[in-house]
Amino acid sequence: MEIISQVTPLREEAESAGLDIEVVKLDVTDKQDQKLLESYDYDVFVANAAIGEGGPISEIPVDRMREIYETNVFSTLENAQIAAKKFVEKQQGKIIFLSSIVGIVPMPYLGAYGSSKHAIESIAKTMRAELKEFDVQVATINPGPFETGFNDRMFEERKKWYDPDTHFTKEESIKEAAEILDEQYDPEDMIRKMVEVIADDSHLFRTAYPEEVEEQMKESEQEAWEDKV
Repeated sequence: MEIISQVTPLREEAESAGLDIEVVKLDVTDKQDQKLLESYDYDVFVANAAIGEGGPISEIPVDRMREIYETNVFSTLENAQIAAKKFVEKQQGKIIFLSSIVGIVPMPYLGAYGSSKHAIESIAKTMRAELKEFDVQVATINPGPFETGFNDRMFEERKKWYDPDTHFTKEESIKEAAEILDEQYDPEDMIRKMVEVIADDSHLFRTAYPEEVEEQMKESEQEAWEDKV
């Protein structure tokens, strides 16, 4: 869990469900917490911690982007490197990076979060190429917009700094883009898909879900070769 207060409720829920699991606090940005990753023996490492913020990329304060990159990119890579070293020593293991549809499909006013996931895409592809000789698998999972509350909170975060009276981006344009929040998917479906992929011995490098998200990602990559400025 990210913070200590989350540990007890999850332990209680696991116990009530009859699950024998270990729950610990691990803030991916905390160097002391990262040492926990060195003390455990595991076969799969899922890098899923992330934060996000909405708002126009042309006006968002860069220090807010730095905070996003610290969690989503730099700390994620630090933790993945710990897992990679373990797996290389064992000559087996799998690293899965939780990316996003916006890691491939650029969406207005989600550029801070999307660009961090685009960086993860490059890290995952490069790590996959470098670790193949050690029989270490690397893959990504790219969810579409699921109704967990994360996407809604991202759009809300801009209110801490965005002022329609002083910024040139029109508030109406941001609200129009935020209409995608009205068409989010049931997160239970994504959870089932993630469990399926994480536990599978062999699967595609990239798993986009649901299927219409996969098609949207493929179309976006093709459009990048055809669009003119």
